[in-house]
Amino acid sequence: MQNDINKAVQVLKIGGIILYPTDTIWGIGCDATNAEAVKKIYQLKQREETKSMLVLVENANRILRYVKEVPEIAWQLIEVNDKPMTIIYPGAMNLAPNLINEDGTIGIRVVYNDFCEKLIAKLNRPIVSTSANISSEPAPAIFDEIAEEIKNGVDYIVTWQQDNTSKSTPSSIIKIGLNGVIDIIRK
Repeated sequence: MQNDINKAVQVLKIGGIILYPTDTIWGIGCDATNAEAVKKIYQLKQREETKSMLVLVENANRILRYVKEVPEIAWQLIEVNDKPMTIIYPGAMNLAPNLINEDGTIGIRVVYNDFCEKLIAKLNRPIVSTSANISSEPAPAIFDEIAEEIKNGVDYIVTWQQDNTSKSTPSSIIKIGLNGVIDIIRK
């Protein structure tokens, strides 16, 4: 695992994109502060830049670097969360501009798996996470379901967990307004 983390961080630091296992499904990722790297992911996925992607952080405290104000209800949800959950926050900042939604929001998920935590900590920046598929095609649940076009389009493919055949599901997505209003986007 450590060898994969070291190689992935080298690629991320020079603006490359990686294919990696997340705490949910396999994802395509890059340094979330690098607009050119984010653009590469949009191109690979053949996705409109108006469709947002989320970012992963290794601990809840890091959210404060990328969101102007974290609503109190968000802290409560993170504390009681028992499965992967992405929260869409208002007031995104310090991220690649082409990653921030038109309304100023950003989806952030605190990861709870060893690989992602160590990868993000070593990079010392959040990582983009989007499903490893071409837009409008099904998201792959395991590595073997990832299209060759995606594999050939990234700069580094993590080897760790490629043989894991446990089917995973995407995270739940919750949008929180500054007024504390919660909108469930995906259960």
